[in-house]
Amino acid sequence: MSTPPVARPTVRIAACAYPIEKLSSFAQYEDKQARWVEDASRQGAQLLVFPEYGSMELSSLLADDARSTLAAELAGVQPLLPRMLELFASLSTRFDVHILSPSFPEQLAGVARNRARLHAPGGQAVVVEKQQMTRFESEEWGIAAGESGAHVIDSALGTIGVAICYDSEFPLLVRRQVEAGADLVLVPSCTETLAGYHRVEIGSRARALENQCYVAQAPTLGKAPWSHAIDDNHGAAGIYGPVDSAMSSDGVIARGPIDVPGWVIAELDFDALARVRADGQVRNYRDWSRPAHVAGGVGRLALR
Repeated sequence: MSTPPVARPTVRIAACAYPIEKLSSFAQYEDKQARWVEDASRQGAQLLVFPEYGSMELSSLLADDARSTLAAELAGVQPLLPRMLELFASLSTRFDVHILSPSFPEQLAGVARNRARLHAPGGQAVVVEKQQMTRFESEEWGIAAGESGAHVIDSALGTIGVAICYDSEFPLLVRRQVEAGADLVLVPSCTETLAGYHRVEIGSRARALENQCYVAQAPTLGKAPWSHAIDDNHGAAGIYGPVDSAMSSDGVIARGPIDVPGWVIAELDFDALARVRADGQVRNYRDWSRPAHVAGGVGRLALR
């Protein structure tokens, strides 16, 4: 068994509020991604987070009849996946950064799963799958839950968890990642309403509070009338941490304005995180192990 990496004292992270736009060519898509990555790199970012289903922007390259239905749109973008992955592998190497590329509804043996990849500067990549599907994904789009279970990624930047959008709203899923060593959880998101955005934002902030860890959310923005999958997108990028006087009184480390594209960038101090876990005002990270959290069943009291 390999030894988990020791996290760097600090990591500069960039979360993208990503505008979905209609494309005229794949070359235009390549140019757009290169501009975004270069912008974050120039600001010193070491880890870049793109949103859930940002890849569906590529469906704008399909002919109208090739995206006339959800099923057609899903099938139509599949041939573009290898080119997209090659692009992000190239960009991570060119700019010497880690990139969580946009998640993609990937068809595997007749089943589509929502998958994202973390690319390292050397060109290597690992795959993570969304575990908990929304009603739209499962009831209308036919995207299946990931079968690989929750994972953490041991990287040169430390141990990282990924909770794709709705996954972030489930405390035990993220808790397993934190218990496996993740001090940072990435939350790429895609939400069509402000209510959806706030569910994920509240979930992200709650996971940071519960686990005394860092959480970074990166959403899609804008209207895409050509797409059945991502026709309307709202949100704001945000980076969250423990709620403690030694770090942040509200847990918000950095957050952009709602529905305004751009990078939100912050320096994450993992030594400070360790100090808060050891001697903060409260010890949420430690206190999960108390019997009240792990004992089976709930007692029942009678009041007549």
